[in-house]
Amino acid sequence: MKKALIVGLNDYPNSKLEWCDNDAIAMKELIESNGDGSPNFDVVSIIDSCTKNNLKAAIGKLFVDDADIALLYFSGHGTNIDGGYLCTTDFSESDYGVRMTDVLEMANKSHCKNKIIILDCCFAAKMGETILLNNNSVLGEGVTIIAASQSWQTSAENGAIQHGVFTELLIQGLKGGAADIGGNITPASLYSFVDQSLGAWQQRPVFKTNISRFLPLRTIQAKVPKNILRKLSTYFKNPTDEFKLDPSYEYTNAPEIEHKVIEPYADTEHVSVFKELQLFESVGLIEPVGTEHMYFAAMEDKSCKLTALGLHYWKLSKDRRF
Repeated sequence: MKKALIVGLNDYPNSKLEWCDNDAIAMKELIESNGDGSPNFDVVSIIDSCTKNNLKAAIGKLFVDDADIALLYFSGHGTNIDGGYLCTTDFSESDYGVRMTDVLEMANKSHCKNKIIILDCCFAAKMGETILLNNNSVLGEGVTIIAASQSWQTSAENGAIQHGVFTELLIQGLKGGAADIGGNITPASLYSFVDQSLGAWQQRPVFKTNISRFLPLRTIQAKVPKNILRKLSTYFKNPTDEFKLDPSYEYTNAPEIEHKVIEPYADTEHVSVFKELQLFESVGLIEPVGTEHMYFAAMEDKSCKLTALGLHYWKLSKDRRF
């Protein structure tokens, strides 16, 4: 079971924001379902305005029970005063909203397996800023924070894309930019995608976690279907093996096709294997040996071998990890 609270607040008195509602709506639409349309998160959203009491109550309800993943996404104003606040639209100079320490305390006490907090607000990394307190981690087991900016930085909106700069990258990542070969998008891969997309002079995202195993935030169509990916350790019995090719693996090398053909002619079983090998090659898992293209590796009786990435997935296949 996965549940999410998605918050996008614009309607602040005297300090309105423009696109936080768009951020929240887009995030809700994406995480409600996986790439194949299957249900993903059960989402509650708060759009445009919210009081401190209502937001704190909603966050408390999110972290109750024992869901596999409880995700809090917040887009709005943040402040670094007094340890940091998620600002609500009823804020005042004496009370800015929900304390970041209160949010983290609720997450730490939660029995949910994975507690994920994603903040697109100024000074977002104030959340969980102190790493150790009395030799105990501030982040409870299973807690992950993805922050849009350092604890001293502001977070920008972009009118051209009508989203926060950080959230626009989250959207791209959740649509598939952060997916692995199996189509899985985890908090770590999502952060890595955002991190690589922002330059040294821009707001810098921050990733904090205390977790031993990530569950996917969203899945999309796999670049290589699992039933084919599992064959990696079948075609390559050992990680240093080369798979020997010959012209019978190339489907165009058939007598009925009018061009020069070479014996052995295309073999149906070999052609099927070769198509899967070419799929592996297209995502960087294998590479031809002694030539640039798999076609010539087959036609010139050469071979192919695992890449460094291929070695990783070969081990996963061998150990039956998917």
